[in-house]
Amino acid sequence: MKRYLLVALMVLPLTAQASTPEQRGFQVYRQVCATCHSLNQVRFADLSGIGLAVPDIKAYAASRQVPDGLDDDGDPKTSAAHLSDPIGSPYPNEAMARLANHGDVPPDFSRLAMIEEGGAKRIETILRSYAPKPADVVLGPGSYYNTAFAQNHIGMPPPLHDGQLAYADGTKATIPQMAQDVGAFLDWVAHPHRVARAHTGLVVLAYLAGMTVLLALLKRRVWKRVKETRQ
Repeated sequence: MKRYLLVALMVLPLTAQASTPEQRGFQVYRQVCATCHSLNQVRFADLSGIGLAVPDIKAYAASRQVPDGLDDDGDPKTSAAHLSDPIGSPYPNEAMARLANHGDVPPDFSRLAMIEEGGAKRIETILRSYAPKPADVVLGPGSYYNTAFAQNHIGMPPPLHDGQLAYADGTKATIPQMAQDVGAFLDWVAHPHRVARAHTGLVVLAYLAGMTVLLALLKRRVWKRVKETRQ
């Protein structure tokens, strides 16, 4: 019986490793998107879910300032972020965000892939659909030509440019590649427990399969003894 149990435990899946696209997507967010877009519902510690090392996450948190009450004169003060802090916004308040973006507040990225129709694929399409404005098209101030929208314009300038960053794994940073990677990261951000739930489901299924095998073997052994006793 112990031998069978050991075999059953050996078939349980190992902890899933984070995907490389999600890690590259975080690099795009950190170096490009984080200048405008917030992650108010994501804590620094959550980044371990895409496989980032704790020392790297701590270094990233330490490079960011978060509100830390008031000083002796009653003025707001800040301090380096901790793992338990939300990644937050690049702007101190909504007014500053509007001032820097023609009156609009850049959307928070925390659940964007969940609420945007089409999810991460839609985000990827938007990032890849900037194009030169045709001569007969008139755009308002602060608008940019983008064929992903029915009205062919968007209020965000093209954020991605070929070769604008160097991926840590050596992948060529083209616009399509960066768009796909940041889409993968935002999909994970919007569904942070999806991988854990899938892994838990696999563990439960493997456990049930193992128990089924053990019970079948046990039943076979018991009935074998019963038959031998009757003979």
